[in-house]
Amino acid sequence: MSKVRVLFVCMGNICRSPTAQGVFQHLLRQEGLAAQVEVDSAGTHAYHVGEPPDRRAQETAARRGIDLSAQRARQVVAEDFEGFDYVLVMDQDNYHAISRLCPSGQEKKLGLFMDFAPDWRTREVPDPYYGGANGFERVFDMVEDAARGLLEDIRRRYRITKDGRETAG
Repeated sequence: MSKVRVLFVCMGNICRSPTAQGVFQHLLRQEGLAAQVEVDSAGTHAYHVGEPPDRRAQETAARRGIDLSAQRARQVVAEDFEGFDYVLVMDQDNYHAISRLCPSGQEKKLGLFMDFAPDWRTREVPDPYYGGANGFERVFDMVEDAARGLLEDIRRRYRITKDGRETAG
């Protein structure tokens, strides 16, 4: 069986989307589903291609037992829509930027990540880059909640177990 593939997207791929990638990978490992779901992240802009996640994002993640240090920023490409089942964006501006890359027929894969966290009043993960440490903590809290909702959606859409994936139809 093929894996479910998830791509998280923000502007520069150094704060929000690598945090989402790390948090979701951590959750998948905890649930014993890391072999069934592949996770990546990318940015809509090439500002930081090849760079590791922002130091503050790494520190926030490390305090919660998650290591982001191996990740490197990359820019999203149109081909990502062919390879991923979910292309989840952190905010409306980047959603609009990436929607221009989305090939016809792939629109159902594109969405806002916070749509998986209905208890939050906002539909966007704010960019913590220009703020202080509290912004990174808030982003992490938001991402954790959305990650749990996303995992439930994947379990509902795909009959997924620790030893295999079967499309729900």
